[in-house]
Amino acid sequence: MSRPPFCMPPAGVRAYPLATRRGKFAVLDAAPAGAPAGTALLVPGYTGSKEDFIGLLAPLAGAGFRAVAVDGRGQYESLCADGRRAFGLGALAEDVLAQAEAVADSGPVHLVGHSLGGLISRGAVLRAVAAGRSPFASLTLIGSGPGRVARWPRWKVRALTAGLPVLGPRVVWRVWHPRAEAGEIGEFLMRRWLANAPAQLRATGRTLRYEPDRVERLAAAGVPVHVLSGERDGAWPVPLLDRMAARLNARRTVIRNAEHSPNAERPEATAAAMIDFWHGVRPRAVARPPEVSR
Repeated sequence: MSRPPFCMPPAGVRAYPLATRRGKFAVLDAAPAGAPAGTALLVPGYTGSKEDFIGLLAPLAGAGFRAVAVDGRGQYESLCADGRRAFGLGALAEDVLAQAEAVADSGPVHLVGHSLGGLISRGAVLRAVAAGRSPFASLTLIGSGPGRVARWPRWKVRALTAGLPVLGPRVVWRVWHPRAEAGEIGEFLMRRWLANAPAQLRATGRTLRYEPDRVERLAAAGVPVHVLSGERDGAWPVPLLDRMAARLNARRTVIRNAEHSPNAERPEATAAAMIDFWHGVRPRAVARPPEVSR
């Protein structure tokens, strides 16, 4: 679980439901002072939310990029749906593609996925390229590996998802957090956990446990990739991320004094690394997104 450095959006950041062809999704939207150089679409990880990127919004907007952080389907403040299929990787990847199409009027879309969000974002890129309608100028994977998570995180996710239908979200939270955390951040983390749809947590937990290695397909897609992580990562070992970057011929960045969530732990350094990467990405022809009624 990412721990945002603060919860209140910075001045100038709008919170609203983004309308797409797949429904509405809660977003935090930070616009630059002038015409955007492009848009960063920020996709959170397991048990996360748009607030995991809250520390990135001001520096990205200050560098001339529009930054849009989303709650995925069934995450925190976004809409929910019933059934495991609604939260399968393919469905969530199509949601991200729809979100990208909805913000593509602000220039090239630079997709950023953290942890599980990286697996979903990779799926969105592969679906888009296969359909010949990709709006993505680049893909940044933050703390996100080539396939399923390492053995110990797999057991943790399995225990969590097995306990949800038996104990309920509130009791599971107390088991994982026996000491209540006071203050704004602690209250937010619990509120977010209780707002997540249990069906979404179970389905996406299965993705974390079983997602296969799709690196070769991503490498063949031709989208510039940036593999970014902290110095340590409990979900995917850092050497595995190094090898994945080499297989992708990707930009590789390691953020010092950060672990699984450099976007929340070291947002300024993370934003600077992404901005530098985007400035080096050559413009690509992107498909015109379909009109979405608002």
